[in-house]
Amino acid sequence: MRAKTGIKSGRSRSFAEIRKHWQLFVFLILPLAYIIIFAYGPMAGLQIAFKDFDASKGIFGSPWIGLDHFQKFIKSYQFGRIIRNTFVISLYSLAARFPVPIILAICINVMRCRFYKKAAQMIVYIPHFISVVVLVGMINQFFNPFVGLYGNIYKMIYSSNAPDIMTNPSSFLHMYVWSGIWQNMGWDSIIYLAALSSVSPDLHEAAQVDGASRLRRVFSIDFPAIVPTIVILLILNIGQVMNLGFEKIYLMQNNINLRLSEVISTYVYKTGISSSGGNYSYATAIGLFNSVVNFVLVVTVNKIASKCNNTSLW
Repeated sequence: MRAKTGIKSGRSRSFAEIRKHWQLFVFLILPLAYIIIFAYGPMAGLQIAFKDFDASKGIFGSPWIGLDHFQKFIKSYQFGRIIRNTFVISLYSLAARFPVPIILAICINVMRCRFYKKAAQMIVYIPHFISVVVLVGMINQFFNPFVGLYGNIYKMIYSSNAPDIMTNPSSFLHMYVWSGIWQNMGWDSIIYLAALSSVSPDLHEAAQVDGASRLRRVFSIDFPAIVPTIVILLILNIGQVMNLGFEKIYLMQNNINLRLSEVISTYVYKTGISSSGGNYSYATAIGLFNSVVNFVLVVTVNKIASKCNNTSLW
């Protein structure tokens, strides 16, 4: 009886808060509508992963075939190569890209001159707004062995034409990862700078009185302050391990590096859209498989983080 009374009183308080601040809840209508229409609504189409989709019969009229598409993908000769490429590129990107914004944010935060701090922030933010197409075009121009910056410098030093690294399959991985770091390190550092701005100046003043150097204060005050933010972002990044950006990889692909650059996102595109006839059910099954793996990774890493650091998403 007391439990029911408590639930009713809790609901009445909630409704009272909504009536009191109804203007704020009005602002939630458009975001909720966007999420429902574009995120949850299309989930009805996931059922074609378990069907032999026929456009003439529609999604609901196509016959069910169960897990046949998943079995076909797992047994295909490309399964091992695609999964391996996806994990290698993702883990390399995560290992190389994740620490850079943290280090950059700490370096910007310790700058004493306000002008240089703002200038540094502006300079490192700008590459984020370069489109993927333009970025890949810049990479092709800079590393052109004949007319590019790389080719000219190599020719000045060795007096011969430079080797074409764009046709070297092993160079694709490094080009993809480090160009992404250059483009996004400034933008990714914003959230760490925001976390560092919440550190109380009294802590630094007390540490200075105790004789702590600036480097010591970074490791004892600044870094511990952003550890919860680091853990949360690490969980989110690991949850996206299987979701590599499609556009950049697809634009950097060629017939020579295809064995190392073919990943799930590009394979889904080629299977479902660019192939003749379009195997939509098979492509949907691969995409659903990808999402399930990401979900398992998020749950696992979140559980580990909650036990080790008492910081988690839920």
